[in-house]
Amino acid sequence: MPSVILLLLTFLLCVPIFGYEPAPENVKAREWFQDAKFGLFVHWGTYSVLADGEWVMHQRKMSTAEYERLPGLFNPRNFDAKQWVSFAKNAGMKYITITSKHHDGFAMWGTKQNNWNIVDATPYGKDVLALLAEECRRQGIKLFFYHSQLDWHHADYFPRGRTGQHSLRPDKGDFDRYLDFMDSQLRELLTGYGPIGGIWFDGMWDKKDAEWRQQQTYDMIHKLQPAAMIGSNHHVTPYLGEDFQMFERDLPGQNSMGFNQAGVSELPLEMADTMNNSWGYNAGDSKHKSVKQLLQTLVRAAGANANFLLNVGPRPDGTIQPEHVESLNEMGEWMAQNGKSIYGTRGGPVPPRHWGVTTHKGSTVYLHALEPQDGLIVLPDFGKEVTSAKLLQDNRTVRYEKQGFGTVVFIPDSIQDPVDTIIVLDTR
Repeated sequence: MPSVILLLLTFLLCVPIFGYEPAPENVKAREWFQDAKFGLFVHWGTYSVLADGEWVMHQRKMSTAEYERLPGLFNPRNFDAKQWVSFAKNAGMKYITITSKHHDGFAMWGTKQNNWNIVDATPYGKDVLALLAEECRRQGIKLFFYHSQLDWHHADYFPRGRTGQHSLRPDKGDFDRYLDFMDSQLRELLTGYGPIGGIWFDGMWDKKDAEWRQQQTYDMIHKLQPAAMIGSNHHVTPYLGEDFQMFERDLPGQNSMGFNQAGVSELPLEMADTMNNSWGYNAGDSKHKSVKQLLQTLVRAAGANANFLLNVGPRPDGTIQPEHVESLNEMGEWMAQNGKSIYGTRGGPVPPRHWGVTTHKGSTVYLHALEPQDGLIVLPDFGKEVTSAKLLQDNRTVRYEKQGFGTVVFIPDSIQDPVDTIIVLDTR
């Protein structure tokens, strides 16, 4: 009998009690995600009425009663789902991630869990997520839902976290009841809007030590939609059950923002960034990034084996700022010409350098010279022999030399592109 018990204990120790094996549909979705490379992020909600970003409730120390006046002023009569999806598609984007609920707790769909939503609380009275989901299906764009776990409005989000301390809600609540509420809302999103790309969580950092029951939530999501990918902007090593890892305003492995301290996992990767310095609509933010800067960030993300999720913050009338639309159009023109060096590729084989990055697909390596110096690029030995080098733009032959340490590719001023000089290297 002791030997049987010993064998049983050994078995239990060797087999994890809780595990996550992604479904075949999920594995396929991950591959699609890595091929897609470029998506549109949309931060939109009742906060757009104040034109001061999505954190306005917290930053202005507004009480719940004060903030509850905003939905009565939110009437996006000019919202056009077809136009939005077309903007994304024309920009070369393959998916859209939109805020279903941000930290203010306001739902951008007709949730049945409370009246704090766009259908019941605004003059507009329409479910924008339903309209967007239908149009995404029509135009072949995948739809992801951003969902805040943090909630400055719900009474049961208690004890309070690091933010939303001025809402003047009662100092009591049942956090488990709040998590039940959150799961019920997620169930609506996963059962009422057709197949979705996934859930983009945010807000767990507000209460790092809380019991978020994420495994229970993740299991529900994967059961309802096995192909749906789960990611969380918690800034730590991905948890069991997550399907991709995101980095906020940083390339994977960098930490210029100070909170992207997690290492780079083996999961599909994504970098999210803004058009200016704001996520939600901010009328006072005119620091718009140039198209060159945005494109080079996209290219550097691809070289780091990550997608680029580029944000817009629509105005309260439902329109997107013209300068952002113009930038998207210009990026689309560039992607139409150069997208083959981005779509379907993986980062490397040469790690990112100060001069730029490489991407590859099969035996083809794309050298992205973003900042060539002295008219040449020195590539270390990456395990394959370069057999030809040509400009992607016009197929012109590019000079290269094999050296003992690798390959030198010559990029004279006459062939340099102001955004990205892309050289196609055939290898064997």
